Amino acid sequence: MEFIFSKRAKITFVALMLIGVLAIIYGIFNGGEHGHNRLWANIFVNGFFFFAISIGALFFLALQYATEASYMIVLKRVIEGITQFIFIGSGILIVFFAAGTFHLHHIYHWMDPMVYIEFLEDGSANPLYDSIITGKQAYLNQPFFWIRTILYLGVWSYFAYLFRKRSLLEDAQGGTKLHFKNMTSAAIFLVFFAFTSSTASWDWIMSIDTHWFSTLFGWYVFSGIWVSAMIFLVLITIYLKNKGYLPSVNDSHIHDVGKWMFAISFLWTYLWFSQFMLIWYSNIPEEVTYYITRIEHYKGLFFGVFFVNFLFPMIILMSRDTKRSIGYLITVGVIIFIGHWLDVYLMITPGSLGHLEFGFIEIGMFLGFLGLFLYVVFNAFTKAPMTVKNHPFLEESEHLHI
Repeated sequence: MEFIFSKRAKITFVALMLIGVLAIIYGIFNGGEHGHNRLWANIFVNGFFFFAISIGALFFLALQYATEASYMIVLKRVIEGITQFIFIGSGILIVFFAAGTFHLHHIYHWMDPMVYIEFLEDGSANPLYDSIITGKQAYLNQPFFWIRTILYLGVWSYFAYLFRKRSLLEDAQGGTKLHFKNMTSAAIFLVFFAFTSSTASWDWIMSIDTHWFSTLFGWYVFSGIWVSAMIFLVLITIYLKNKGYLPSVNDSHIHDVGKWMFAISFLWTYLWFSQFMLIWYSNIPEEVTYYITRIEHYKGLFFGVFFVNFLFPMIILMSRDTKRSIGYLITVGVIIFIGHWLDVYLMITPGSLGHLEFGFIEIGMFLGFLGLFLYVVFNAFTKAPMTVKNHPFLEESEHLHI
């Protein structure tokens, strides 16, 4: 069945973007002394969050290929559609990083060349000199940063393009040749992603708090990426099925996606607590600095996000029936979708601003990016039939029953 991107849906998504822009403009004129950095920090919060959903969907798609899982085949076009935001998201991130390189914002303190100069030309001590950042210069320098960033975005985008291209070819050609090629490519991608998802989180997010480091941070960010993708997959699947575009999707498929949302929420919780507990217990100054800022200025939000993202899935989605209930899945999905957006906000904003800032800029940026993300994804759905053809496991997927 061909997906029809209705005029009403287009107007809704464009309206979201326009409302977001208006809220941002209002917020800028009332943003106070931190308005400039605050604007750029929010661009990164939302640019990364929605990009993370698409890269999380790509990871999940590759996982299905590599494991030859059959149950998600009827949802393959939905997952592929979500991955298509990778190209737009990559462009937004490149603009943000380029702005830092040209000193249009100061989110990354290590990008300021003055922090590496110990003495000024007159022989006096440079007050901006930072010995800790200087000690990390071999890794945190702009040429190496850009090489890594282009590598991450380029390879991830290539695999998103490759899987989509082969999926459409499979509809026309049939057979198993393309399927086995995708298996091999997925295995290569998963190995690459296992490493680069962590290093990208170090480069893009952890380096905002340049004095701080955590060996669990890469896995923690990865779990947030994965669960955010599963939340969106649940919500968009329910919407499309309700509109009649996924006739082969039954309660068992929705149950399976709901189980993923439930399970990865526990993975995220485990990594959040493990990172926090180990750093708090050891009480090493260069590690606790990250949490001091967040607990001093964001305490309620910081612990609130943890309990919301943990308790709602645990209490509500524990039973089999609730993972098949549209009402429960939508309610929990929307709540923890916002919860994980706030988690990204808490990873980026304190290191950028040092204190709590939340108002029209934050709300407007979220709505604007949400409208853009939905527009891109829904437009991608129009480029191919919503039901795949000729996949070797299609029939098995259509008859899934648990």
